[in-house]
Amino acid sequence: MTSIDAEAAVSPEETDHIPLSFNQDFLCMFDQGDDRGPFGPRYSIVYGWRVRGAIDVDVLGEALFRVVRRHEALRTVVVRAEQDRHQRVLPASPPRLRVLDLRHVDPADRDRRAEELLIELEAGDYPVSDLPLVQVVLAQFSDDDAVLVLTAHHTAVDGWSMHVLIQDLAVSYGAARGHDVPDLVEPAQYREYVAWERQRASDSGAAARSRDYWRKKLQGAEILGLRTDWPKSAGRPKDTAAHRFLVDPDVTSAALALAKDTRSSAFMVMLAAYKVFLRDATGATDIVVPTLASNRGEARFQQTVGSFFNFIPLRTDLSGCSTFREVLKRTRAACLEAYAHQIPFAQVMADSPNLGRTFMADNLAVYPFQVFQFPYVMSGELIGDLEFSEIRRRLLPQDVGPEVPDGALWTLDLDSANHDLVGCLQYNTNVIRGESANELVLAYLRVLRRAVLAPDAQL
Repeated sequence: MTSIDAEAAVSPEETDHIPLSFNQDFLCMFDQGDDRGPFGPRYSIVYGWRVRGAIDVDVLGEALFRVVRRHEALRTVVVRAEQDRHQRVLPASPPRLRVLDLRHVDPADRDRRAEELLIELEAGDYPVSDLPLVQVVLAQFSDDDAVLVLTAHHTAVDGWSMHVLIQDLAVSYGAARGHDVPDLVEPAQYREYVAWERQRASDSGAAARSRDYWRKKLQGAEILGLRTDWPKSAGRPKDTAAHRFLVDPDVTSAALALAKDTRSSAFMVMLAAYKVFLRDATGATDIVVPTLASNRGEARFQQTVGSFFNFIPLRTDLSGCSTFREVLKRTRAACLEAYAHQIPFAQVMADSPNLGRTFMADNLAVYPFQVFQFPYVMSGELIGDLEFSEIRRRLLPQDVGPEVPDGALWTLDLDSANHDLVGCLQYNTNVIRGESANELVLAYLRVLRRAVLAPDAQL
């Protein structure tokens, strides 16, 4: 196995004053200090895996430390000085590994207890000042059945990064135990991505053409918002709750079949139904919805840990659409254009300043929409002598969870291995009632069912 213990030789200057990525700049727009907002202790990301096999805790801790040394983003601080925003990479320190004894849990209750553990950890505080920005909880049901949970600050990682981290951790652990596991190649670091991104933005003709595309595409556009139950100015206490749901199997099957028939992705089908839902809810036909893209198009950064995700505003004119199939056709075209011209959202906002007015509206909330489709999902994957399966079928509601900086967030997780489509609506409780979130979910599911089961019926 390739050694991953040694850090790349870099000068202090290279690690002490690194420019921010465009994504980090965008997060700074919502900066509310270290107590709230995207740099607060609740802006975390939590993933869990069921692990089968006997785990050596000491070796696991050593493997985790190797992962921290391997990925600079886990030990990076963002300096948010008004006139000199930058990031600094600090020396590696051992991450926290906490072991919980859950041997008392009845085997029939282990799946539910694993989901409850994720909820408990998502409600915790993880200050951005506590380095490294990742920690692990190992909850043991028995000597060969456990839940392994990775928690990280969302400014340092995204969902893709969490899958990279668990792969690296599993391989590092297996190698330390003497098993024949794949070599880990040296990853590109996040600061290398920042340099590439800024160079591309300044020199690339393609980037200039993309900016011109967005200026024309978004002329006169605003992100569509939904009315809040309370104004943001009311000063109510803010938490982020989660309403989870399972899409009926017949609807999931119909949606996937329609996607195949129309050469669309599952995301396009779900998004098209969401746009019909928004049209019904607001009466608008010019609909701009932001989605979160992985932003991993450059192959050399696919094993890099960092905050890559990017907002993409998807604008679709639904006027004159008489069937869902017509809506899907327009949505598909909008998605293909948008992804072909993807640039950092901060640049899009700079050229279309009215686009983000909804973020500042006192009585409107923005509801981004995303479908998870990661390439590295573990499902019964054996690495060394441990088998890993990601915990994806989560259906328990949640009163307090990771922070959504503004408004709400729709997420659909397509688990094709189990033919499940699990959804989640996270919402800020200071502006949205739980009853309202529930009604929104039910309304969307009604639209989705009607749309995919009868795509050629009159809307």
